[in-house]
Amino acid sequence: MTYCSSDMNPAIQQPASSPVGVYECEVTLKFRLIEESLAHCDREQLLRLLVDAFSYGSDDYLEPLNTQVDIQEVPELEASPEMRRQLMRLRNASGVK
Repeated sequence: MTYCSSDMNPAIQQPASSPVGVYECEVTLKFRLIEESLAHCDREQLLRLLVDAFSYGSDDYLEPLNTQVDIQEVPELEASPEMRRQLMRLRNASGVK
């Protein structure tokens, strides 16, 4: 799955044969949320709930405080073997070397 701001603007679309790379992404979100008790959620459920709430945007129940995004391309060898295999599949399917 590709997440890129150019996907939102068709005038800035990247070529279909654009190279595929491995990226390390860090997202820091700080916000206040009015919600029922979150103590009963496991970590995965809690993360899903918080990201869903944040994605709906600011409203009477959510107040964004700070958002930071850091994306860096990393050498393919730093990716797991599973990710490297998937990278090869994507390149083979699109003809990108």
